[in-house]
Amino acid sequence: MNRKNILAIASIALLATACDYQKNNNIKQADLREGDQYVYGVHPDSAAAQTKNKYTAKPENEVRANKIREKLFNDSTNAQGN
Repeated sequence: MNRKNILAIASIALLATACDYQKNNNIKQADLREGDQYVYGVHPDSAAAQTKNKYTAKPENEVRANKIREKLFNDSTNAQGN
């Protein structure tokens, strides 16, 4: 066999072993929150439960955010012609 064939076989072998490198890259440990509906939902295929916190809108926060946007992005938007 010439060097090209050996190099091709070695590269195929290297690629084949690289496919499963994450298989052993984990830690076997007990799940402290197993069965917790807040984390995992009611079923493993369902979405997790979300918090029910609702916050009231504060218009002064939106005004402040717009001022910050103007300060940060005013020059870049004018340079683009927007």
